[in-house]
Amino acid sequence: MYFYIYGKENYPEHPMTPHFSNIILIGMAGAGKSTVGPLLARQGTRTFIDTDRLIEQRCGRSLQQQLEAVGSDAFRHLEEEVLLSLDPAELVIATGGSAIYSEAGMAHLKDTGTVVLLDARLETILKRVNNQDSRGLVNPDGSSLTDLYHARRPLYERWADIRISVDHDSPAAIAEMIISRLPRAHR
Repeated sequence: MYFYIYGKENYPEHPMTPHFSNIILIGMAGAGKSTVGPLLARQGTRTFIDTDRLIEQRCGRSLQQQLEAVGSDAFRHLEEEVLLSLDPAELVIATGGSAIYSEAGMAHLKDTGTVVLLDARLETILKRVNNQDSRGLVNPDGSSLTDLYHARRPLYERWADIRISVDHDSPAAIAEMIISRLPRAHR
Protein backbone atom coordinates (compact mmCIF):
# COMPACT_ATOMS: atom_id res chain seq x y z
CA MET A 1 0.00 0.00 0.00
CA TYR A 2 1.31 3.48 -0.89
CA PHE A 3 1.16 5.85 2.06
CA TYR A 4 3.16 8.15 4.27
CA ILE A 5 3.15 8.15 8.05
CA TYR A 6 4.16 11.37 9.76
CA GLY A 7 4.85 10.78 13.43
CA LYS A 8 1.93 8.39 13.95
CA GLU A 9 4.16 5.86 15.74
CA ASN A 10 4.96 8.51 18.37
CA TYR A 11 1.31 9.09 19.25
CA PRO A 12 -0.36 6.06 20.79
CA GLU A 13 -4.09 6.04 20.34
CA HIS A 14 -5.86 7.57 23.29
CA PRO A 15 -9.00 5.74 24.43
CA MET A 16 -11.07 8.89 23.90
CA THR A 17 -9.82 9.38 20.31
CA PRO A 18 -12.71 8.97 17.87
CA HIS A 19 -12.22 5.90 15.68
CA PHE A 20 -13.30 7.67 12.53
CA SER A 21 -11.66 11.02 12.10
CA ASN A 22 -10.51 10.94 8.53
CA ILE A 23 -10.05 13.86 6.19
CA ILE A 24 -11.08 13.00 2.65
CA LEU A 25 -9.96 15.44 -0.05
CA ILE A 26 -11.97 15.74 -3.26
CA GLY A 27 -11.71 18.11 -6.20
CA MET A 28 -10.66 18.48 -9.79
CA ALA A 29 -7.27 17.47 -11.09
CA GLY A 30 -4.97 20.38 -10.25
CA ALA A 31 -6.85 21.44 -7.11
CA GLY A 32 -3.93 20.36 -4.92
CA LYS A 33 -5.16 17.21 -3.17
CA SER A 34 -1.81 15.42 -3.43
CA THR A 35 0.07 18.54 -2.31
CA VAL A 36 -2.14 19.60 0.61
CA GLY A 37 -2.76 16.02 1.83
CA PRO A 38 0.75 15.32 3.17
CA LEU A 39 0.76 18.71 4.93
CA LEU A 40 -2.50 17.83 6.67
CA ALA A 41 -1.14 14.43 7.63
CA ARG A 42 1.92 16.01 9.26
CA GLN A 43 -0.18 18.49 11.24
CA GLY A 44 -2.60 15.91 12.55
CA THR A 45 -0.17 12.98 12.85
CA ARG A 46 -2.31 11.03 10.41
CA THR A 47 -1.41 8.64 7.63
CA PHE A 48 -1.60 10.06 4.10
CA ILE A 49 -3.00 7.92 1.29
CA ASP A 50 -3.30 8.96 -2.35
CA THR A 51 -5.82 6.73 -4.12
CA ASP A 52 -4.29 7.49 -7.53
CA ARG A 53 -0.99 6.04 -6.29
CA LEU A 54 -2.84 2.99 -4.92
CA ILE A 55 -4.35 2.39 -8.37
CA GLU A 56 -0.94 2.73 -10.02
CA GLN A 57 0.58 0.34 -7.52
CA ARG A 58 -2.20 -2.20 -7.98
CA CYS A 59 -1.94 -2.09 -11.78
CA GLY A 60 1.81 -1.66 -12.12
CA ARG A 61 1.46 1.24 -14.53
CA SER A 62 0.56 4.93 -14.63
CA LEU A 63 -3.04 6.11 -14.41
CA GLN A 64 -2.92 7.16 -18.06
CA GLN A 65 -1.58 3.78 -19.17
CA GLN A 66 -4.28 1.99 -17.16
CA LEU A 67 -7.01 4.25 -18.51
CA GLU A 68 -5.85 3.67 -22.09
CA ALA A 69 -5.62 -0.09 -21.52
CA VAL A 70 -9.06 -0.66 -19.97
CA GLY A 71 -11.20 2.40 -20.80
CA SER A 72 -13.15 4.79 -18.59
CA ASP A 73 -15.80 2.39 -17.29
CA ALA A 74 -13.36 -0.30 -16.17
CA PHE A 75 -11.08 2.38 -14.70
CA ARG A 76 -13.93 3.83 -12.64
CA HIS A 77 -14.80 0.33 -11.44
CA LEU A 78 -11.19 -0.16 -10.34
CA GLU A 79 -11.22 3.22 -8.61
CA GLU A 80 -14.38 2.22 -6.74
CA GLU A 81 -12.74 -1.05 -5.64
CA VAL A 82 -9.80 0.91 -4.26
CA LEU A 83 -12.08 3.33 -2.38
CA LEU A 84 -14.09 0.47 -0.89
CA SER A 85 -10.94 -1.42 0.10
CA LEU A 86 -9.82 1.37 2.41
CA ASP A 87 -10.41 0.69 6.08
CA PRO A 88 -9.88 4.26 7.13
CA ALA A 89 -8.99 5.39 10.61
CA GLU A 90 -6.99 8.56 11.26
CA LEU A 91 -6.18 9.07 7.58
CA VAL A 92 -5.88 11.90 5.12
CA ILE A 93 -7.11 10.51 1.81
CA ALA A 94 -6.48 12.31 -1.48
CA THR A 95 -8.97 10.88 -3.95
CA GLY A 96 -8.70 10.93 -7.71
CA GLY A 97 -10.76 13.62 -9.40
CA SER A 98 -13.23 11.04 -10.68
CA ALA A 99 -13.85 9.36 -7.29
CA ILE A 100 -17.07 11.35 -6.97
CA TYR A 101 -18.64 9.16 -9.68
CA SER A 102 -18.64 6.22 -7.26
CA GLU A 103 -21.73 6.38 -5.08
CA ALA A 104 -20.64 3.39 -2.99
CA GLY A 105 -17.03 4.52 -2.68
CA MET A 106 -17.86 8.06 -1.64
CA ALA A 107 -20.57 6.93 0.80
CA HIS A 108 -18.01 4.58 2.37
CA LEU A 109 -15.50 7.39 2.81
CA LYS A 110 -18.07 9.94 3.98
CA ASP A 111 -19.19 7.55 6.72
CA THR A 112 -15.66 7.65 8.15
CA GLY A 113 -14.82 11.32 8.25
CA THR A 114 -15.09 14.80 6.82
CA VAL A 115 -15.09 15.29 3.06
CA VAL A 116 -13.27 18.46 2.07
CA LEU A 117 -13.68 19.94 -1.40
CA LEU A 118 -10.57 21.74 -2.57
CA ASP A 119 -12.52 24.22 -4.62
CA ALA A 120 -10.63 25.79 -7.50
CA ARG A 121 -12.08 28.14 -10.06
CA LEU A 122 -12.00 26.95 -13.65
CA GLU A 123 -9.28 29.49 -14.50
CA THR A 124 -7.04 28.01 -11.81
CA ILE A 125 -7.57 24.45 -13.07
CA LEU A 126 -6.84 25.47 -16.65
CA LYS A 127 -3.55 27.09 -15.55
CA ARG A 128 -2.46 24.13 -13.42
CA VAL A 129 -3.50 21.20 -15.62
CA ASN A 130 -1.37 21.36 -18.71
CA ASN A 131 -0.90 17.60 -19.10
CA GLN A 132 -4.47 16.47 -19.76
CA ASP A 133 -3.40 13.80 -22.21
CA SER A 134 -0.95 12.13 -19.84
CA ARG A 135 -2.27 12.58 -16.31
CA GLY A 136 -4.96 9.87 -16.28
CA LEU A 137 -7.93 12.20 -16.42
CA VAL A 138 -11.15 10.17 -16.64
CA ASN A 139 -13.07 11.89 -19.39
CA PRO A 140 -15.31 9.33 -21.08
CA ASP A 141 -16.83 11.76 -23.56
CA GLY A 142 -13.52 13.26 -24.56
CA SER A 143 -15.01 16.66 -23.78
CA SER A 144 -12.94 19.68 -22.90
CA LEU A 145 -11.54 20.24 -19.42
CA THR A 146 -14.00 23.12 -19.12
CA ASP A 147 -16.96 20.84 -19.85
CA LEU A 148 -15.62 18.20 -17.46
CA TYR A 149 -15.23 20.84 -14.73
CA HIS A 150 -18.85 21.95 -15.11
CA ALA A 151 -20.15 18.37 -15.26
CA ARG A 152 -18.32 17.34 -12.07
CA ARG A 153 -19.05 20.45 -10.04
CA PRO A 154 -22.49 19.35 -8.75
CA LEU A 155 -21.05 15.99 -7.64
CA TYR A 156 -18.21 17.63 -5.73
CA GLU A 157 -20.68 19.93 -4.03
CA ARG A 158 -22.99 17.03 -3.22
CA TRP A 159 -20.32 15.08 -1.33
CA ALA A 160 -18.51 17.98 0.35
CA ASP A 161 -18.91 18.68 4.06
CA ILE A 162 -16.49 21.61 3.81
CA ARG A 163 -15.45 23.75 0.83
CA ILE A 164 -12.07 25.45 0.82
CA SER A 165 -11.07 27.89 -1.91
CA VAL A 166 -7.63 27.00 -3.25
CA ASP A 167 -7.13 29.71 -5.84
CA HIS A 168 -4.87 32.13 -3.99
CA ASP A 169 -3.37 30.61 -0.84
CA SER A 170 -0.29 28.46 -0.36
CA PRO A 171 -0.69 24.73 0.29
CA ALA A 172 0.36 25.30 3.94
CA ALA A 173 -2.27 28.02 4.37
CA ILE A 174 -4.91 25.78 2.79
CA ALA A 175 -3.99 22.98 5.21
CA GLU A 176 -4.39 25.42 8.12
CA MET A 177 -7.79 26.52 6.81
CA ILE A 178 -8.93 22.90 6.60
CA ILE A 179 -7.78 22.14 10.15
CA SER A 180 -9.57 25.23 11.46
CA ARG A 181 -12.84 24.22 9.77
CA LEU A 182 -12.89 20.56 10.81
CA PRO A 183 -15.34 19.42 13.43
CA ARG A 184 -13.53 19.52 16.78
CA ALA A 185 -13.60 15.72 17.08
CA HIS A 186 -11.72 15.37 13.79
CA ARG A 187 -8.83 17.78 14.48
